[in-house]
Amino acid sequence: MKEQSFLATLTERRLLAIVRGTDADAALRTVITLAEEGVELIEVSLVTPGAVRVIRDARAALGESAGLGAGTVVTAGDVRAAADAGASYLVTPAVSEAVRTGRELGLPVLAGALTPTEVVTALSEGATAIKLFPASLGGTRHLRALRDPFPQVPFVPVGGVGVAEAREYLDAGAVAVGVGSPLVGDAAAGGDLGALKERIKSFLDTL
Repeated sequence: MKEQSFLATLTERRLLAIVRGTDADAALRTVITLAEEGVELIEVSLVTPGAVRVIRDARAALGESAGLGAGTVVTAGDVRAAADAGASYLVTPAVSEAVRTGRELGLPVLAGALTPTEVVTALSEGATAIKLFPASLGGTRHLRALRDPFPQVPFVPVGGVGVAEAREYLDAGAVAVGVGSPLVGDAAAGGDLGALKERIKSFLDTL
């Protein structure tokens, strides 16, 4: 996925789903369900057991055009493993070597940052957009404060974002929101996919 395509999809669809679970097979089913129900950007966290296999199998099932990425990417080794598995973009929890390595490989990077200094550092390393994390620490007031000195930076709040919070962040100027457990629930640990479909509908209808 090219950088401009990634940014355009973020801006148009406004939702990045975060799959973090305890069971690789359940995580894969969750990814497929999210995609089938209309979620176009799906991140598989590398803390999920078998995450690299999940990404590889999901890529094979969904095709090359699917917006499938890897999350919780911290090291250069993480970057290479994710890229080899078919991740088309990367999401980091912080500014680390993963940002520069990902950009060197031509992958868009949504880099985790919380403070103005971290935002500047992430951008200098080549970040495509900023994952405001953990967003719950400062909420929309923090996002608005950051947007004053960085009005052109695409911010994606992540952490504690439910349906109500998602709308508030978007109204405060976020280009999209990243949502894990409020959307995925226990699906990636073997939970009910029917309930997941209902949550997907709620988020898509809201955004």
